[in-house]
Amino acid sequence: MTDQDLLTAFTRILRNLLGDDSIVLALNTRRSDVDGWDSFMYVNFIVAVELELKIKFSVADVESFETVGDIAAEARTLLG
Repeated sequence: MTDQDLLTAFTRILRNLLGDDSIVLALNTRRSDVDGWDSFMYVNFIVAVELELKIKFSVADVESFETVGDIAAEARTLLG
């Protein structure tokens, strides 16, 4: 998957979780940039990404992600 493919999927997932169709994610987006993307929604987002992509992030990775780009990079690694 390309970065754009992942951004499209991540944006759709987060829009569904937060009920906000105006969200547009970029690789440099941080959780603090998105209204309502708190720690609870972050966990829900990570689980939804894992289920959709059929991957499993390590706890250390989840705790270290600072940007959407960090999540995308690790997802690409896990996808091979």
